[in-house]
Amino acid sequence: MTTWFITRHHGATEWAKQQGLNIDRQLSHLDLDDIEKGDLVIGILPVNLIAELNQKNARYLHLVLPLPKSLRGQEISAAMMTQLGARLEEYQVKRIQKITNNSNHDLREN
Repeated sequence: MTTWFITRHHGATEWAKQQGLNIDRQLSHLDLDDIEKGDLVIGILPVNLIAELNQKNARYLHLVLPLPKSLRGQEISAAMMTQLGARLEEYQVKRIQKITNNSNHDLREN
């Protein structure tokens, strides 16, 4: 089992160290081909990638950072992340239906 931390932000890397997280591999970009059954991926990923991780029987921990609008687009330090209440939450995502551009689906139905 490999623990992956996906981030391009130095503050997040420092925050993870301060939390005592045992990270095997840190990358700025996730390549799903590298993920194996039982791996743990930590980061802020789009829902479609989380679904693919879960389909591969990997776990996903989302780095939740309640960020006020005034701080968006800025580099956030580890100390600021702690102050803002950064935390990890596990998510499992499953794609229900693939919608194609040329299909005539009523999007209100599931």
